[in-house]
Amino acid sequence: MEAHMNSTSTTPPLAAEMISFIEGLPKAELHLHIEGTLEPELLFSLAQRNNVALPYASVEELRAAYAFTDLQSFLDLYYAGAAVLQTEQDFYEMTMAYIVRSRADNVRHSEIFFDPQTHTERGIGIDVVFAGIARALREAREKHGFSSAMIMSFLRHLSEEDAFATLEVALPLRAEYRDLWIGIGLDSAERGNPPEKFARVFARCRELGFHLVAHAGEEGPPQYVKDALDVLHVERIDHGVRSEEDPVLMKRLAAERIPLTVCPLSNLKLCVVDDMRKHNLARLLHAGLAVTVNSDDPAYFGGYMNANYLAVAAALRLSRTELVMLARNAVEATFLPTTVKQQLLLELDGYCMAH
Repeated sequence: MEAHMNSTSTTPPLAAEMISFIEGLPKAELHLHIEGTLEPELLFSLAQRNNVALPYASVEELRAAYAFTDLQSFLDLYYAGAAVLQTEQDFYEMTMAYIVRSRADNVRHSEIFFDPQTHTERGIGIDVVFAGIARALREAREKHGFSSAMIMSFLRHLSEEDAFATLEVALPLRAEYRDLWIGIGLDSAERGNPPEKFARVFARCRELGFHLVAHAGEEGPPQYVKDALDVLHVERIDHGVRSEEDPVLMKRLAAERIPLTVCPLSNLKLCVVDDMRKHNLARLLHAGLAVTVNSDDPAYFGGYMNANYLAVAAALRLSRTELVMLARNAVEATFLPTTVKQQLLLELDGYCMAH
């Protein structure tokens, strides 16, 4: 990743006023894998508590391993790290650590992905996963007014049958977690795993009334974005940066205001772009697309929400108007009730008027 550091080192620094403006900007996060918030320090602590052997001698050695060449090299480490998550308390502590960082970045609402299959295949009960994450989210809502929702994601490198089995095991928990569990997603390796592989299970989830989202157009082609919309009938596209390769698709995304949950530091770390100054986020925004900024797997990719906003603001020389547009797009793309969205938009407008 040295080349990335060199390629962005000539970017002029942001003015202090702009940094302060970004840090205080009210935000919503729509693309966040809770397992991807497992910082090395907590990972080591949980490994020790649960007697899980790690192939790294120290936190520093683990951080040094975060030099990915592509999505798959990241996923290999990601799934290995998840092995330390074994009890409800583990999931609670991981989620609460994310909430603390998000609140520090002025995130007002977060719609969180979680991957039960990563844990159930290790023998961890799906009820344990739900309970730990939900306990932290509810506690944060009650104590701090932190708004959140849970989106259960299927792993696309596994079979559709496995996804169906996961759904059936999870459904008995729906009533207990109705205040949080609102959606279904699709993540993991895109290559060789097109959206239509999950057409039947997404149709079932749609019948059940879940909101639907899917990763598409990160490593996969623009066709995967179209298929996620037309075959899976998703409401948001997670990533979607390769949509720019298809002018017809671009016009459709703009006309229909399909939200794209873009993750800039993730794109840089996974070599989707080799220089943040080459990122197409600003071009997508200027083309009228409903682009949002998100942190994806921040423990692995080097930054939570403010770091992502600051990175694109510096590299792409975004104006305050453009940054506010990104923040507004995110609020409008949430699955919150209209009245709550309006409250968040009013807060955002008030912040802008005061700054």
